[in-house]
Amino acid sequence: MKVITTSFLVFFCSLFTFASVSSSERDALVQLYNATNGNQWTTKWDLSAPISSWYGITLQDDKVIAIHLSENNLDGFLPNEIQNLVYLQELDLHKNQLNGVIPTTIGRLQSLQKIDISFNQLSGAIPNSICCLTSLKAIELYSNAISGELPAALGNLTQLETLALYNNDIQGGLPNSIYKIRTLKNLLLSSNKLNGNLSSEIINFKSLENLSLFDNAMQGQVPAEIEQLVNLKEMNISYNNFSGTVSRNLAALDTLNMTMINNQGSVVLLDIFSEKSKTVVSED
Repeated sequence: MKVITTSFLVFFCSLFTFASVSSSERDALVQLYNATNGNQWTTKWDLSAPISSWYGITLQDDKVIAIHLSENNLDGFLPNEIQNLVYLQELDLHKNQLNGVIPTTIGRLQSLQKIDISFNQLSGAIPNSICCLTSLKAIELYSNAISGELPAALGNLTQLETLALYNNDIQGGLPNSIYKIRTLKNLLLSSNKLNGNLSSEIINFKSLENLSLFDNAMQGQVPAEIEQLVNLKEMNISYNNFSGTVSRNLAALDTLNMTMINNQGSVVLLDIFSEKSKTVVSED
């Protein structure tokens, strides 16, 4: 009788453990595990164990709020079922071997604040649905093979602080809506295939600290409004097709480490701290 009672209690407790996380969230995690060759992960999951024991998973009130699986040999793709992780706030999968496209269903993760899938082999365009994630503070998708144009509705992400998409194959110009993101601190888009101009609306980036656009095909005049960005500490717009001059006020910003070399290697503005003789400025 004691054996039967004990067995029943173990069975009951097991059911209770799995019931603590919703079946849809558990299924999403299992699908992620299977789609990324979980049996070959550096640190694997025991799918028969409680989810609270699974490596890289953070729970709060029995809800999955964070996934941290960087450098864990994930090899595969992101499944559509990821949409069921509706309470997820952080998704960190950087430095793995993920391929394929970012699923459009990611736009249903309304609680997401940070996504980092950098240093993988993602391809295709960034889905427009990402612009529905209005709680996002950081998008880090650098060092992939992402192509296409930037989503037109990026301006919906009014809490975004970091947009890091460098070392990809992104084309086209900066969408007009991007200048609505007044919270942006880091705009890192270097080594892509971007073209078009920098708008004078860049003056809206009052919080901007780092602007990196080097190694693209951007053109036109560097807007004078940049000198009004009082928080700007680093700017590199080298190896583009920018033309014209900048004001003495911009060149005199001693907190600015700025390089501006066109894609033929000709100096337009270079390291105003140590090579002032090469600095080209206007008389204004």
